[in-house]
Amino acid sequence: MWTQLSEVLFNSLLESLYMVGASCLIAFAFGIPLGVVLFITGKNGIREHATLNTCLSIIVNATRSTPFIILMVLLIPVTRMIVGTSIGINAAIVPLAIAAAPFVGRIVEGALREVHPGVVEAAQSMGATPWQIILKVLLPEAFPGIISGLTLSVISLIGYSAMAGAVGGGGLGDLAIRYGYQRFRMDVMFATVVILIALVQFCQAAGDFLARRARKG
Repeated sequence: MWTQLSEVLFNSLLESLYMVGASCLIAFAFGIPLGVVLFITGKNGIREHATLNTCLSIIVNATRSTPFIILMVLLIPVTRMIVGTSIGINAAIVPLAIAAAPFVGRIVEGALREVHPGVVEAAQSMGATPWQIILKVLLPEAFPGIISGLTLSVISLIGYSAMAGAVGGGGLGDLAIRYGYQRFRMDVMFATVVILIALVQFCQAAGDFLARRARKG
C-alpha cells in the first residue's frame, strides 16, 4: 500500500514543483519590470508619472488584497481562455502567476527604494540615461534585497500551490485532500505537510545564501 502511495506522493511533489517553478518564472518576468515601473514613475522617480503610477498601484493593490481562492474563481474564464481548462496543474499556473506578479512588483519597488538617492544622482551627473541608471545602478544596488524578496515570493507560491491543489489544481494539496482528508489517512496528510515544510526550508536557505553572496559581491 505504501509503495503505491509513495509513488503517488512523488508524482504529486513533481506536480507541485512544476506549478511553483512555472508560475515563478512568469511572475518574475512580469513582476520585476512592474516593480521597476512603479519605482521610476513614483514621486521623485527618474520618470515621474503620477497617473500611470496611480493606475498601476490600484491594480496591484486590488490583486494583492484578493484572497487567492477567490482570485482563482474570478480568473476561471481567463484560465480557460489561455489553457483551455480550469482544472489541472497547467490551469493552476495562471492564477498562481497572476497572484504572485503584483507581490513581486511591490518587493522590487521596495528594494529599489532602499538604494541611496546619492547613487542615482551621481549617475545622472555623469550623463547616464534612464535605462543605464536602471540596469547599471538601481538593479545591481538593490539585487540582494530583490533576492530576499523573491525568496518570500517563492515560499508564498508553495503555499498557494497547495491551496490550488485542494480545489482541483493537482499537486500535494490535491493529494492531501483526496487521500488524506477524504480517506481519513492522517499519515498521508502528515507526509504532505512534512514535504511542504521541507520545501519552504530549502527555498529559504537557498535564498538567504544567494542574498549573502550578492551582498559580499
